[in-house]
Amino acid sequence: MTKISILGCGWLGFPLAKAMIIKGFSVNGSTTSTEKISILKESGINPFLININRNEENPPFGKSTSGQVEAFLNESTILIIDIPPKLRGENAESFVDKIAFLIPFIEKSTIEKVLFISSTSVYGEANLLVTEETKPDADTESGKQLIIAEELLHSNTNFKTTVLRFGGLIGEDRNPIKFLSGKENVENPDAPINFIHQDDCIGIILKIIASDSWNETFNGVAPFHPSREEYYTQKAAEKELTPPKFNHEKESFKKVVSSAKIETVLDYCFEKVQRL
Repeated sequence: MTKISILGCGWLGFPLAKAMIIKGFSVNGSTTSTEKISILKESGINPFLININRNEENPPFGKSTSGQVEAFLNESTILIIDIPPKLRGENAESFVDKIAFLIPFIEKSTIEKVLFISSTSVYGEANLLVTEETKPDADTESGKQLIIAEELLHSNTNFKTTVLRFGGLIGEDRNPIKFLSGKENVENPDAPINFIHQDDCIGIILKIIASDSWNETFNGVAPFHPSREEYYTQKAAEKELTPPKFNHEKESFKKVVSSAKIETVLDYCFEKVQRL
């Protein structure tokens, strides 16, 4: 039985782990919450409490964390890294430092392949059609750190790395209209959306593993790009919420992220486009 380690059993990692168990994989899953340990265990996931934060007594991240990481990777052949950069507020961290901390442990472990969950934010907001051949040019700190993290993993010859850049994450319990409802002067009304449903995120990851598609980069975005104004107005009506009011005074970004490579190389068919 193939063992997979998922670093970050959160909104995406947790249902992904459960889907992998159904497929017959043995799964190690990490969480930063002691309360979630029992939830992971009840779902058949081997739980690990891993919180990669700086520790003043044992810089940079502490001896206990090192021990947990070693056990977490033990006997796994595939590692999925699904931890988002936390660069705001009092608990802001260096995401690049986290990845740099992990790499020596990956090198010494049984891990042969790494799937790194990244973001289309690495492309910035240029007005163009974005493919995997487009040179990353992030305009946010999180995007810039993701670019460096991608390169650290891709350039390491001790394991194979595939980078999966997801667009905006949508699910049954997650849609930006809940935040935007009733707001005024919302920018970029004509900007196309670049979203992907949680179920398709999981489907693509399973397809990458099943097809053994490593040392690749993929954009994970549904082939569905209505304007922000059109999309959020429709979603507000569906959910009986107050629609946002958009500001048309400034020109909107026009970035469209292409998913053609996933559809051709992986032969993947997006299933949840109409549920975005």
